[in-house]
Amino acid sequence: MQGSPHIVSDVMTRAVATVDRAAAFKDIVRIMQDRRVSAVPVVDGGNRVLGIVSEADMLPKEEFRDSDPDRRTQLRRLSDLAKAGSLTAEDLMTSPALTVRADATLAQAAREMARARVKRLPVVDADGRVEGIVSRADLLKVFLRDDEEIAEEIRREVVSYLFSAPESSVVVEVRDGVATLAGRVHDTSLVPVAARLVRAVEGVVDVEFALDGPDRRSTA
Repeated sequence: MQGSPHIVSDVMTRAVATVDRAAAFKDIVRIMQDRRVSAVPVVDGGNRVLGIVSEADMLPKEEFRDSDPDRRTQLRRLSDLAKAGSLTAEDLMTSPALTVRADATLAQAAREMARARVKRLPVVDADGRVEGIVSRADLLKVFLRDDEEIAEEIRREVVSYLFSAPESSVVVEVRDGVATLAGRVHDTSLVPVAARLVRAVEGVVDVEFALDGPDRRSTA
């Protein structure tokens, strides 16, 4: 099979707002507002990613602005309290930043985000230089693929591989991302394999089967 899953470079934002480590708190807020983003990578002079500053990193300054946290809160939220007193990107940023390569699959990027519980990943080249940024919303763009485009990929990459004619006759239809495979196949033991492969096709929401085994009467 020659599968070609969508990769990060297909959906990432290429025009990335970045700051250097000396960027002041208010300047970072202004950049986020102007660019309508919720986080900015912090880069060095060679455009290599050092860390990332998000709204979550900056909110403690407002949260603790007029409060005097008790000792329990101080011990439980040492990191947030430190960020509440931070003035520059270097002190605010989460470092090292979790990053992803442009040729990573969307599934790989999604797993990284889920594992680290982050909302976006800077996209870097082999030397760590920023090339873009990919967010959760970007990864969901794959579900906007046209149904017929998805169906054609299933026919080409799954059905022709597992259920080739004339031994099998399978019709593929996709509606709202739900793929249905119907017809007759030469080997029903391959259906679970087909299910895994179809679910791996970018944009598939679910898969349903209406497949029968070979017609024994025609081979008698």
